[in-house]
Amino acid sequence: MPPQASLSQVGKMACRCTACHLYKRGTQTVFGEGAAPAPLMLVGEQPGNEEDLKGHPFVGPAGKVLDKALAMAGLQRSDVFMTNAVKHFKWEPRGKTRLHKKPNSKEVQACHPWLEAEVERVNPRLIIALGATAGTAVLGRVPRIGAERGKIQKGKWFEAAVLVTWHPSVILRSRTHEEREQRLKELSVDIQLALRHSRKLKPSSSPKRETPR
Repeated sequence: MPPQASLSQVGKMACRCTACHLYKRGTQTVFGEGAAPAPLMLVGEQPGNEEDLKGHPFVGPAGKVLDKALAMAGLQRSDVFMTNAVKHFKWEPRGKTRLHKKPNSKEVQACHPWLEAEVERVNPRLIIALGATAGTAVLGRVPRIGAERGKIQKGKWFEAAVLVTWHPSVILRSRTHEEREQRLKELSVDIQLALRHSRKLKPSSSPKRETPR
């Protein structure tokens, strides 16, 4: 990764990535978008079906939930940088439908240099990891979302502080309206906490040079 490459240039490089097999089935690479530099960086798992087709992160149903949570926290997309731990949509066919399939550790590791390049250039004060896959990509271990959500932590790979919370897709899968509303509120509160904490920190995103295994 040329150190002088801009975020836009890195995104174009990512479009040619063949580090894992996911590029063969994904429509396109879905690189991060938003403010750069930005105090907050939101990291999800991977693009979904709509993101894969449109080429932009968080534009499907989960993205609409995230937009609502951001608005409840007094933010909008232009205030943050959004990306995913994995840049290609991993799916399996079910009739005419492409169903989401969870990326494995090797696929997350293959995409880690792109996430590292984004962090270097966005220079966030705090990274919000949405869900377990994103948490693993940032913390260097599998987080327990229920027990760890809403806590400010230090990750293994980056200098920026980390907060783990619900992925918006979990809110969509809630069994009841009450559960859905509660988790949406928790996601919004976590984003507000991250914003307040980020204002106390100095920008620092120099990645730790240890390579994920």
